[in-house]
Amino acid sequence: MSSSDFRQIAIRTEAGKAERLFRASVSAFCSLTRPSRREIGQLEDLTLPLFEEVSVESRRYVAAALSECEYAPGALVRRLAEEPVDIAAPLLTRSRALSDIDLIALIGRHGLPHARAIARRKELNPTIADLIKALEKPTLVRVRPPQPIAQPVSAKAEAAPAKAEAAPAAESLAIASDEDARQPPGMAAENARRRLRAMMRPETGSESVNPFVGRASFVKLRETALTGNAAFFQTALADALDIDFQTARLLTEQASYAALLAALRSLDLSEDRAFLIAVAVYPREFPHPQAIRLFLDRYRLLHREAALDKVRNWKAETLSRAILGNAADTANDEERRASNSGDAAASLKAS
Repeated sequence: MSSSDFRQIAIRTEAGKAERLFRASVSAFCSLTRPSRREIGQLEDLTLPLFEEVSVESRRYVAAALSECEYAPGALVRRLAEEPVDIAAPLLTRSRALSDIDLIALIGRHGLPHARAIARRKELNPTIADLIKALEKPTLVRVRPPQPIAQPVSAKAEAAPAKAEAAPAAESLAIASDEDARQPPGMAAENARRRLRAMMRPETGSESVNPFVGRASFVKLRETALTGNAAFFQTALADALDIDFQTARLLTEQASYAALLAALRSLDLSEDRAFLIAVAVYPREFPHPQAIRLFLDRYRLLHREAALDKVRNWKAETLSRAILGNAADTANDEERRASNSGDAAASLKAS
């Protein structure tokens, strides 16, 4: 499906017919056997700005349609999954566009209604299933009995690290304390949600420190973007992402800001900081408030891990080019040396 197809849908619906456009564009998309990334992006560009204007019935219809779609657009699915469970249920139960981390985040934000829908998924991650059980019946969960006091201190010290490594994350998060069990159901449920959120946080010391998240580094990106000199900003971006200048230049010379959005998200910049840089680099992409809202929606819905994956791919391409370049230089040197040797031998024969 091309952009002209989507435009025909828009023409038929005219202004004030957001409902029809919202439904028709998703229906047309679901009819595609294997949509391209471009077509997925087009659908998100059309539907996300309309989201607040359409009715509950339209959201429910689209959620049901996308739940059966193998290549559903992730941003739209995640936005629909945040809706009340009577809308989001088909996606929570069936959609493959929702990752395990998405599901855990949804349970952490919405509690039991979403958790019960997610529990009906086929092949649900056992860790998530255990956490849902803890949220569903927190009073039935108890801690393990403590070790006998008579155990030698040295033995405890040696056994603790081994147990910490062997115990699954689900067990440490799903087991509630006796104090939780004695609390009212509402308080116990909130404690279970807190444990779900804890599962999503990286362990202390596991994150690599990114020096470009700090204010000084953001200022460098901002100021170079505001100079209007593309090379200055591309150099700062290359330093921030630890990629070569050629890759940074390609990222910022594309027709849309999609690659730059992923780059800024990987740096974990706040929405306002990311938008300031984006509008400085792509001023023509934001001619009206709706375009700004679309950028913010896409930035919020882009998972940082997905953005980091893109940056890793860019780094791999950079390394690949460097390896190929070195191989070519080596081959040229060997060819040059062979040629020189041949010339020398020829001159000796001539003499």
